[in-house]
Amino acid sequence: MLSIKNVSKKYSNNFTALSNFNLELERGIVGLLGANGAGKSTLMKMIATVSKPTEGVITWNGCDIHKNGDELRHALGYLPQSFGVFPNLTAVEFLKYMAALKGLNMKKAVNRINELIDLLNLRDAANKSIGNYSGGMKQRIGIAQALLNDPKILIVDEPTVGLDPNERMNFRNLINSLSKDKIIILSTHIVSDVEASAEKIVLIDKGKLMCFCKNEELLNSLEGMVWECLTEESHLKEIKDNYITGNIIRRSEGMVIRVISESKPLLNASSVSPTLEDAYIYYTSRKRGGNIE
Repeated sequence: MLSIKNVSKKYSNNFTALSNFNLELERGIVGLLGANGAGKSTLMKMIATVSKPTEGVITWNGCDIHKNGDELRHALGYLPQSFGVFPNLTAVEFLKYMAALKGLNMKKAVNRINELIDLLNLRDAANKSIGNYSGGMKQRIGIAQALLNDPKILIVDEPTVGLDPNERMNFRNLINSLSKDKIIILSTHIVSDVEASAEKIVLIDKGKLMCFCKNEELLNSLEGMVWECLTEESHLKEIKDNYITGNIIRRSEGMVIRVISESKPLLNASSVSPTLEDAYIYYTSRKRGGNIE
């Protein structure tokens, strides 16, 4: 179990990136959602032992990861958002290089590389220069290097940015297949990726944990509160000033705006099923404030 207890991170300019954060993670996929600056990267850096908390403690199987960092790092795989490769190396050469950096036994690493090349459908391109790979193939190389040590904790940061729909689907299927015996932390702005893959959601806003719950629990909390309203374009500003709003679509009969409200916002409003995007908008809205109960 990965346990985060009363963790805060403050910087020298008095900026608080995380405040009194508490979380316990077990096997499965957890979606980490939050805007830029919400604290997602700070949290991931602390889990990866790159940064230390100002207050609180993070433990892996009961051990403080910042006092016993090697134990956590041996169990960790990490795919950063900006993943650099050596374009002149082949996939096999690059993965051998990464295995050496990770301090892995090379004989075992070669066997593991062969397993991963098959797992990630890279066999046909294994001995070709990475510089000629598509975005999706490079992303698979990134996942392969993160899996070299067969980690128990896998952190993937914005993994589907730049991928086409088929590549995104393939990536989601892959991490789902890996989640049986791993904690997978999926950090992204793409709500649909979290909706399709994650069992649970961690929603962060301005350094605070807004909610940690199952997808369906989050959606159920908005049941009966999401509406679609047909209105004139001239009335949009007034609606946005008075309600929490989402997507706006132009149609031949007027503007359709999605509104989140406990009561019916307009006479012609139709109740619709909530989505994870609705929940994200609602729980991070300045008009609302407060945490999920």
